This record gives sequence, C-alpha cells and structure tokens, in this order.
Amino acid sequence: MSETNAGIENLTEALREAGIRVTRQRAALLGVLAAADDHPDAPELHRRAESEVPGISLSTVYRTLSTLESQGVIQRHQFEGAPARFEPVEPGHHDHMIDVETGNVLEFCSDRIEKLQAEIAAELGYEIVHHRMELYVRKITGSA
Repeated sequence: MSETNAGIENLTEALREAGIRVTRQRAALLGVLAAADDHPDAPELHRRAESEVPGISLSTVYRTLSTLESQGVIQRHQFEGAPARFEPVEPGHHDHMIDVETGNVLEFCSDRIEKLQAEIAAELGYEIVHHRMELYVRKITGSA
C-alpha cells in the first residue's frame, strides 16, 4: 500500500470514528490532504479538492479539517503572518523553516538540535514533553 493510500485510510477512519460520513467531496479532500507535501492552507486544499470533485464547499473543508484536527490525525500550523496550514500527523518529529519571502515551508530534522534542546532543559531541571520549532529564514543571495 502506498504512503498516500495509507494516509487516506487513516484520515477516513478518523472521520468515521467521529461519526462523520465520508462523502465523495470529503474523500477528495482526504486524498488531496494525504498527497500534499507543501503544508497547504484551507483555501488551497479547497481549490485542489474542487478540481477533482466539483461542488465541495469551503465550509465543508473547514469543518472536516477541524474534525481531523480534534481526532489528532492532522496538525494545524499557525506560522507567523500567514493563514493556518495543515499537514497529516506522521511518526517521528520534525521542525519547520518558513521562507519569509516565498512562504515555502521546509521540514527538517536535526539530531544535534534535539540533543542540545534536551541538554538545555536538563540543565534547568526539566525534561522536554513536547516542542515545536519554527525558523523564519531568507535565502542567502547566490546560494543554491
């Protein structure tokens, strides 16, 4: 089973568990959400789903996203100065870099950063329970 199909199944099951009927429009939204690799906002998800199955309303998109978020299968990210963006919850941890000029969101993992954060918390007498890191970046002129 492909990663996208597994993602669709997970999202579909979450809606069913919440008592929400999976209509053609919602199924299209789930497919778009599972296939997205760019942290789209609700209007962009609506646009993509609408191109596959005309007739989905923006309010259906918002209600479905809210349900999926409450079921813990998607994350809402409120990056500084931008509308909320969404991504399916995946195993493992990653952080985000947001390009302040283009709005592109890049995911990254760094064992060094994770270790340093844990060391700092421990030095202050704490252990990290959960964290989220967002770096707001600008491309250096002349770099790839």
